[in-house]
Amino acid sequence: MLGSLTKTIKAAALGKQYTTEFPEHRESLPDSYRGRLRLDMSTCISCSACAIICPNQTITMVDVLTDKGKKVMPLVGHERCLFCALCEEVCPPKCLTLTKSYDYEAYDKRELLTRPEELE
Repeated sequence: MLGSLTKTIKAAALGKQYTTEFPEHRESLPDSYRGRLRLDMSTCISCSACAIICPNQTITMVDVLTDKGKKVMPLVGHERCLFCALCEEVCPPKCLTLTKSYDYEAYDKRELLTRPEELE
């Protein structure tokens, strides 16, 4: 800790930037951890079951143009997600899954609104 503080003070005195990633080491997550949603667009059948079951109305269905034509797919508002995994359980083709990703940096909450193309 003291070494980092010393380096920061020296960098500031010289007019340089000094930043470190915090925490320096990522924690290992348990197998039961629920993070950001992932969508396999090729297997999504546009059933809207995920949007219907979502208790917080986090998922809404939007039109997406795919190579097979226009489909309706989930748009996820991660700022409201409870990570309850009901959407994952109810998905018939199992194309919607929870990952172990926990990076949610955003300057504006609209950045946490994730389109289907960005869920892959």
